Amino acid sequence: MKDKIEQLFEGLDNQFDIEVPNLGHQQRFIDKLNKTESKVASRKTNYWKPLLAVAASVVLILSITLNLKPTITQNDLASISPELAETQNFFSSTIAFELKKLNKNKSPETEKLVNDALKRLDQLEKEYKTLKLNLIESGEDQRVIYAMITNFQNRIDVLQSTLLQIEALKTLKQNNYETTI
Repeated sequence: MKDKIEQLFEGLDNQFDIEVPNLGHQQRFIDKLNKTESKVASRKTNYWKPLLAVAASVVLILSITLNLKPTITQNDLASISPELAETQNFFSSTIAFELKKLNKNKSPETEKLVNDALKRLDQLEKEYKTLKLNLIESGEDQRVIYAMITNFQNRIDVLQSTLLQIEALKTLKQNNYETTI
């Protein structure tokens, strides 16, 4: 291996640059190197500075927006106590069950009754939403809680009375059919 390296250097013997550089060469070289480094560094910072400014602005706007946005907690019966949460779940499931029964009994003859019941349920739902706001403002006042429970009961009453009217209509229709035969 040593022989190969020696042969390489012998072959390149007169081809090396052996001239002495001019006076101040080292300082000029360092100055040129510093200029190119500063240009490269300034280019990088020039690209990143506007992007960083935009990103910082977006973060600032988002943090201000999220901190200023009022956190509205949905106060309903479930948020007051576990017992009232059970009550709300019971009423909600009963209303959903009765509503399914009502929709199953919907027919051309009962369509007007069902639509009237659904309108009344929408009114009661709007009242319930205002009661939820009142609950937040009043600080869990017992009167508001009782009004919310009464609202649930009224919804169930509307559904049950509509179902009874539908059943009465069906029986009347069946009795009229039997008497005509």
